[in-house]
Amino acid sequence: MTRRRPLRSATADEMLTTLGRLTDRVRQGAERQKARVELAEALQRSMLPACLPTVPGLRVAAAYAPARNGLDIGGDWYDGFTLPDGSLGFSIGDVQGHDVEAAAFMGQVRIGLRAVATATPDPGEVLRRANELLLSVDHGLFATCSFLRYHPATGELESARAGHVPAVWATAGGYGGIVEDEGGVPLGILPGEQYPVQRRRLADGGAFVLLTDGVVEGPSYTLEAGLEAVTRLVHSSVQQGVDAGELAAQVMEAAALTEHTDDAAVLVLLHDPVEAAAAAPYASDIG
Repeated sequence: MTRRRPLRSATADEMLTTLGRLTDRVRQGAERQKARVELAEALQRSMLPACLPTVPGLRVAAAYAPARNGLDIGGDWYDGFTLPDGSLGFSIGDVQGHDVEAAAFMGQVRIGLRAVATATPDPGEVLRRANELLLSVDHGLFATCSFLRYHPATGELESARAGHVPAVWATAGGYGGIVEDEGGVPLGILPGEQYPVQRRRLADGGAFVLLTDGVVEGPSYTLEAGLEAVTRLVHSSVQQGVDAGELAAQVMEAAALTEHTDDAAVLVLLHDPVEAAAAAPYASDIG
């Protein structure tokens, strides 16, 4: 019968050497993970506009927070640009999925909306054409979106919505609420979809705030509760005279209360009164 040799206990030096090797592997893995996350965030942010348009009487600001699930790359975006007739176009949206494919698709949707908006003045038609364009490439993804057109001379704001989270508004005169406009289905799902357009005049000074669901919905908040919380915040900030950048930051800070893991985007339009506008700050909202 073969006798087994007794197991030798590891010396303290050997244990320290092994522990050092394991620690080094963990450190290298953590550094690689950090580098991947930073690369993913840089990719996402590179697809957002470097600056936003502004005109006398309107200040615009935005904020964005990346997803919190490791390498998840969110599909949220915001955008703002000047159109050939001098009006301003704004969009905000959210692409299905959280990966590189979703981020790339987001870039295509954002640029597609810009291109279509230069060819038609109607926000509903912008979304309709964008929807048909996305269906034609058969990407297999869809996006929720809101598109707005602001006319500086009249203070008129035209908007259309494709399955997206409603906007929030408040005025210095004490009005405010959630914009529950009728909308169509998200872009990239159904051919021939129509997107109703809502028109309102920004007669009183105040704020019109666009956001994605990562701002108002999460494990700790329902969508309804999140929208109500942001509505209160926007109303309070307008009364205090907070500027557009600070308001965007405050809304993004409120998003942390939802304990969301999704990415989140906020776009703030802070407007002065327009003398030529009608008496009611949002005629389509106040009955």
